[in-house]
Amino acid sequence: MPPKSLIPRGAYRRTRPYIYSESEIESIIAETARLPSLRGIRSLTYTTLFSLLVVTGLRVSEAIALDNHDVDAVERVLTIRRGKFGKARIVPIVKSTTDRLIAYIKERDRLLGHTPKPFFVTDRGTRPQKCSARYSFALVCQRIGLRPAQKCNRHGRGPRLHDLRHTFAVRTMLDWYRTGKDPEREMIKLSTYLGHSEPEHTYWYIEAVPELLELASQRAERSLAWEDSR
Repeated sequence: MPPKSLIPRGAYRRTRPYIYSESEIESIIAETARLPSLRGIRSLTYTTLFSLLVVTGLRVSEAIALDNHDVDAVERVLTIRRGKFGKARIVPIVKSTTDRLIAYIKERDRLLGHTPKPFFVTDRGTRPQKCSARYSFALVCQRIGLRPAQKCNRHGRGPRLHDLRHTFAVRTMLDWYRTGKDPEREMIKLSTYLGHSEPEHTYWYIEAVPELLELASQRAERSLAWEDSR
């Protein structure tokens, strides 16, 4: 179990994260591919953007801020230059993610007719706005039933785009417990990868997600039982 000092306490309480299932993510990506636009770039951009958030846990602002030179397909890394609080970091990505980003570049440039400076672009070749990404995501969630339908283009309430980041973090931590990895050793890696300023921001997931809390408790009980048997 993590030290008590790393578990955040106080009056402020974060919103409990929504953890997407595999089938929900598949439905989100499939419906995003149906988003209409003049050149077809909107669906191309947002399917790639949402997929990247799923497999890396990036903040949407970090992904949108990427320029072409921030995506290194040879070394398979992303350079996050505009992280939270202005902190920069390097984010490794796997081959399948790299291949998907390369495919996006080729189709993006074909549809635009030139190579833009921003990595993710709109039909006009400009960088998407966070509000536009969130609106498109909310619209997709309404269409697949994750959010109630709204009038006047309202977002409504329900699972958020930022919950893709939470889902990545929670699934990574669940994998540690299920495969017998040491969470204390792995936690600093995840905290660095996500760009958290303090480890407690990563430990928060343990108390926020019941399944993680149960696995952490079971591990603690086994550890105590082992100590008592010595």
